[in-house]
Amino acid sequence: MSTPITAPADALHRAATRKAMLRLIPLMCLIYLLSYLDRTNVSIAKSQLAIDLGLSAAAYGFGAGIFFLSYALLEVPSNLAAHRFGPRRWIVRIAITWGALSAAMMFVQGESSFYVMRMLLGAAEAGLFPALMYMVTLWFAQEDRSIAVGWVYTAPAMALLIGNPVGGALMQLDGNLGLHGWQWMFLAEGVPSILVGVLLWFKLPERPHDARWLSKQEADALTARAVGSNGGDAHAGKITLAMLKQALLKPFVTLIGLIYFFNQIAFIGLIFFTPAIVQQMHVKTPFLVGALSSAIGVGSVIGVLGVPRIQRRLQRDCLLLGLLTFGLIAGSVLFLLVPTLLVRIALLAILAFFGKGVLTLYWTIAMGRMHGFGAAAGLAFINMLGLIGAFVGPYAYGLAESATGNASSGFFVAILASLLGLALVPLLPAALRRADAEAKALQSQATPVRGMTADSPLV
Repeated sequence: MSTPITAPADALHRAATRKAMLRLIPLMCLIYLLSYLDRTNVSIAKSQLAIDLGLSAAAYGFGAGIFFLSYALLEVPSNLAAHRFGPRRWIVRIAITWGALSAAMMFVQGESSFYVMRMLLGAAEAGLFPALMYMVTLWFAQEDRSIAVGWVYTAPAMALLIGNPVGGALMQLDGNLGLHGWQWMFLAEGVPSILVGVLLWFKLPERPHDARWLSKQEADALTARAVGSNGGDAHAGKITLAMLKQALLKPFVTLIGLIYFFNQIAFIGLIFFTPAIVQQMHVKTPFLVGALSSAIGVGSVIGVLGVPRIQRRLQRDCLLLGLLTFGLIAGSVLFLLVPTLLVRIALLAILAFFGKGVLTLYWTIAMGRMHGFGAAAGLAFINMLGLIGAFVGPYAYGLAESATGNASSGFFVAILASLLGLALVPLLPAALRRADAEAKALQSQATPVRGMTADSPLV
């Protein structure tokens, strides 16, 4: 029988968790914020790229989305490399290469070079987010992960909040030193990613026992409670095809990935076309377009901070997942029905609350049932499916705008994709119960670890 964890051990773990949150989360947020700026800043340049390079709405949508296709294809291999070599090394490599490629976007000449650079940027950034999520599984207990993931998700939310106004301001440098405004934007937002990548090499510890600011007792407490931080599950070790199939071919993994796929079609398409939607509301200057477009950033921040707290109170993950998906549908319908500018800007924020806030649920549901290699591969597989949706979304929005001449017609894409995702949600509880039953069967066969309680399922 396992012995219960004592109150002093709980207090030690809480103190160590607070330290880890304060030290790790800002670094993780910073690098994820920069990655989101560098992948989405093209949205504010859409109209100018059409003028300077002759990009149509469909070509822009394809180029914006193809980033996610190359990202998706390399997602699982990249995160397996993070598992093999360690997430710190891999995150640093990702940051430096994508920063250089993001700055190099200033040399784009037309459709072909636009597609090539976006594909290379996606390939360079592949694996960043699941590597960050993998680090969460190494550091934080299951009950703390929704908060940790919520804070990490504030980074892209803040990128949406500040990125559009900053990008709009940089666009107004048009003509300085003979460069277009969009060239200044790509250069100014790419270089910081390289610098922060170097910073992470020195400041980002990989596992609790690598952190100088933790005592050995605190590191032991974090490692013991972090599901999947098994001592024998280090980076080295041969990865077999059987291990890969076992990690990926689980019904709950596939279902979460498919629901995420449809969410990303709806929400990523919206992110890349929001400035165009706002501009068609008779908003003229780039800075004002960027400022009003930041409404999705406001809603995103509220969503990623609020949904984990709602999740903790409700404790009905699948019900909450369905409600948030339905909210995305209802908000999209209202946007098409209501023509008023201020109401539409408010609806953009509401849509972002639903579309971004729901993301924290996918990861906390999945991470509670994964560990070690299974977490590295499974989280990357879920993210890969989401990234394929992120490729489809902007392209589908672009086709809708090309067909109708109205950027808001992309909301029909969002409604259809969200309906398909909502149809899958009722299948998820049974898949989770099956995973939990398999985990209990494995735990009953395993030798208990002295001094720990098995309060979270391992798959």
